[in-house]
Amino acid sequence: MNQSTTMNPLGTEPVGKLLRKFAIPSIIAMLVGSLYNMVDQLFIGNFVGPLGNGATNIQFPLSILNVSIALLCGIGAASTFNLAMGRGETEKAGYYIGNAVSLMLIGGLALSIITELFLEPILLGCGATENILPYAMEYSRICALGYPLFILSAGGAHIVRADGSPNMTMAINMAGAIINTVLDFLFVAVFKWGMAGAAVATIIGQYVAGIMVLVYLTKFKTVKLHKEHFIPNPAMIAAVTSLGTAPFINQIAMMLVQITMNHVMGHYGAQSIYGSDIPITCAGIISKVNGICFSFVIGISQGLQPIISFNYGAKQYKRVKDALLLALKIAACITFTSWACFQLFPRQIVSIFGSGDELYFQFCEKYFRIFLFGICSAFLQPISSNFFTSIGKPYKGIFMSLTRQVLFLAPLIIFLPMIFGFNGVLYAGPIADVLSFTICYILVKKEFNHPEFKNL
Repeated sequence: MNQSTTMNPLGTEPVGKLLRKFAIPSIIAMLVGSLYNMVDQLFIGNFVGPLGNGATNIQFPLSILNVSIALLCGIGAASTFNLAMGRGETEKAGYYIGNAVSLMLIGGLALSIITELFLEPILLGCGATENILPYAMEYSRICALGYPLFILSAGGAHIVRADGSPNMTMAINMAGAIINTVLDFLFVAVFKWGMAGAAVATIIGQYVAGIMVLVYLTKFKTVKLHKEHFIPNPAMIAAVTSLGTAPFINQIAMMLVQITMNHVMGHYGAQSIYGSDIPITCAGIISKVNGICFSFVIGISQGLQPIISFNYGAKQYKRVKDALLLALKIAACITFTSWACFQLFPRQIVSIFGSGDELYFQFCEKYFRIFLFGICSAFLQPISSNFFTSIGKPYKGIFMSLTRQVLFLAPLIIFLPMIFGFNGVLYAGPIADVLSFTICYILVKKEFNHPEFKNL
């Protein structure tokens, strides 16, 4: 055991204590991050109406795209940084952080410009209907102004946590979400600014959170960051993005599935008693609620990352295995609890987001109970994907990140409706969950048969 391992608590403290230390702030950060869209949905649903909620669903793929860039750079930087520190390669560590930060800002600026220039065709491509498009245009045009610091705050939170400051990660996310919530009430409920008010509240919160990340970087604890660390270096960027590719592709897959879902919902909904607007609106609300469940699971996964990366780099394989198994047990309990709530109380959950007619609530109940029936098995895929990324095996992580969204869900939501009609869209969810669980279980079990894990 080298000196850096014996001096670093990641290599010595009990894994249960470390998981609590890193996962709880990560969970809170993820929950708070989910509130950005959730709070907008609440205020828009109650003060603008169902079409406004549908507009946030149409804009949601753009939010996912922002998060994908943040994870590509943030998780990639955190993984390369912690692996380097575990190996005692402190000189390289600062370059991983600096290059990731530069990449996030450049990517955010580029995405903001593209969105502003091509907003209407982008929203139509995301599945906007004639009735929803004006609301989506108003909301998305303002949100695009916040993309650079939105990406920096979301990705920088992983860097801050990798530096051993999970509580600061939580504070960054909480500050942005609290500001968003307060301003949503003021701008939407009091001033009646509608969609524009919700969008302005969102970007102000994101700017505050992004500035907090920039301030933290000036006082980075583990290594001293200098100007040269932020100069783009192809080798450093390649290293960062290689370990950030799995979560990046997972988010891109989510975005593509969301867009496909919007189009499928609109197409088959128009042929049903529900029409096209109700399914699109309901699917958006339920995806946000489901996001609350996965905030816990992904928060655990993110809190696990520095523990796994450091100890794998330090060749402490028993600690790696113990931490992963503990995380999986906790996540399984969370997804089972969520499954029970979704099966028992769907109408009560949807009612929080405003009123609607009986058809609206009927569809939401049906969607909850069928599409999310397999959620109790959905804990394994995000944690196991991040596990492989954290131990420096990004290709396995990438494959596992693709299992549910790309390999199974996307094809199923296209082809099952051809056989079962509109209900086929709903059946796709649980089938994809079970198939993804099976593949991920096989790959994790196979990894644990390798010599470094087998005899532990």
